[in-house]
Amino acid sequence: MIDFITAASKILSFIQALPKFTNSLYEQGQKNQEINNILQQLNLSPTEIPDNVDTVYIYALIDYGVSESYAILEILRNKEIKDSFWTAYTNNNHLDFLNKVEEFLKQEPGLKEEIINNNIELAVELEKFADIFISYAKKTTSAKFKIDGVYPEWDFNVIPSEFRALIEEKTGLFCGRSFVFQEFDKFINNQSKGYFTVIGDAGMGKSSIASKYILAKKVPCYFNIATEGKNKPEQFLNNIRQQLIIRYKLQNQENADLRTLLQKASEKLSEKQKLIILVDALDEVEQEGSSNLLDLPQNLPNRVYFLLTRRPYNSQTQRLTTSPDTTYETLDLKEEKYQKLNEQDVKQYIGLFLQNDQQYKDKLQKWLKDRKIDELTFIEEVAKKSENNFMYLRYVLPWIAEDKYSDLTLQGLPTGLQEYYEQHWQQMNMEEEANETKVKIFYMLVKRGDEISSEMIANILDLDEYDVSSVLENKDWFEYITIRKDKTEDKIYYRIYHKSFLEFLQDKRKLSKGRRLFKEVNDKMAEYMLKEMN
Repeated sequence: MIDFITAASKILSFIQALPKFTNSLYEQGQKNQEINNILQQLNLSPTEIPDNVDTVYIYALIDYGVSESYAILEILRNKEIKDSFWTAYTNNNHLDFLNKVEEFLKQEPGLKEEIINNNIELAVELEKFADIFISYAKKTTSAKFKIDGVYPEWDFNVIPSEFRALIEEKTGLFCGRSFVFQEFDKFINNQSKGYFTVIGDAGMGKSSIASKYILAKKVPCYFNIATEGKNKPEQFLNNIRQQLIIRYKLQNQENADLRTLLQKASEKLSEKQKLIILVDALDEVEQEGSSNLLDLPQNLPNRVYFLLTRRPYNSQTQRLTTSPDTTYETLDLKEEKYQKLNEQDVKQYIGLFLQNDQQYKDKLQKWLKDRKIDELTFIEEVAKKSENNFMYLRYVLPWIAEDKYSDLTLQGLPTGLQEYYEQHWQQMNMEEEANETKVKIFYMLVKRGDEISSEMIANILDLDEYDVSSVLENKDWFEYITIRKDKTEDKIYYRIYHKSFLEFLQDKRKLSKGRRLFKEVNDKMAEYMLKEMN
């Protein structure tokens, strides 16, 4: 068995010796290489993890240490802290561990000062470490790491639970985008406060960039999702208010507006601390009037920053006016200077998908082998067809792997996201008269805008509920439709997964056939509403 104290000391020296040590290694490949190098020096396997508590803790120390806070690593490598962690883990009491660490820091004024001076949020970092420890504990498959049969969840309320599944999905095979994070780091280091907006078309990875930053930095956040109806100023305010109250222990602010909350939170910051709030998909906000979207203040307190993502806008749709002393900068992913970097990230993503995607990698490798296509050629050709669009890859790579169309060739792949939607629509024979009912069901989702039950669709269109479910739960559409089963109501609800597909359908209804079918859906909806009112 490896000696914990010796190993922890070595880990510290190994990480200190890393070239250009940084707190934010966003490149997963670089991080994995550093982890494996240290494991090798400790005679530990990167794949076969012993189920010993000390050893799992050492794996977590290494993983955390190569890309996160060195000051926190100094704390976590202490045997007393390790023992406190395991006690808190087995009792599923993460707040007790936080208190133990805070008590420990009272005896280490130098470390405490370093944490304050480097803008490190203790709860955020301890949750990161706990997440890493649990990930390694799961790899051992040992029951000793389960509490009452399940792995514990250490939640310091730093990421809202409603966004966690989305963040996990968006960061599953995340790679690259370092230039975005570097530009934002420059911004917050050079400006006293301000708004920084990442601009890009549908599918360019804006939500994934947002999710990666949230996961890495555990900043307050909000995702606007029009297809779920989560895109109103009052929803944003309620959510952010709760996060700031918990994070900064704000008193009597349950009804405060955003400007007041930001001011109160900024007063809790030390001289070197910053408050960063991430808001995704500003373009999806639904708000009347002409004031700033989400009522974002024109002037921000010092050391307060917003990292925003949105689609391209014009002077009428921007709706974000700032005062002269609050800086506003943008990074447009489509700018020519970023095209080569976007292309490199897309190629890296395809390579990761080929090697690491558990569901599709074997099928993709077989597809390549059967057609005598080498990986490099595949990566190059698919990258070109994607037009640097990650949403395209999300759809097309599984589509290829499933070999739905046996005559598919690299040259025959659709070019760009909209062409992919159109090709799939045609392959599903949605233009044929026999499938008009299916089209109407999809138009019902467009008309509704929000989620809608199969029962309601069936009632409006005079269909059998089973037929509605058969269309929307067909495996050929599962990538496009989100399904929610409500056990309380005993109903199934559907909505369109991504705004880009919603917009594709909206464009379809502008064509002559689409206009006719959409009018029929409108008429049926009006009849249904009239009947309900009576």
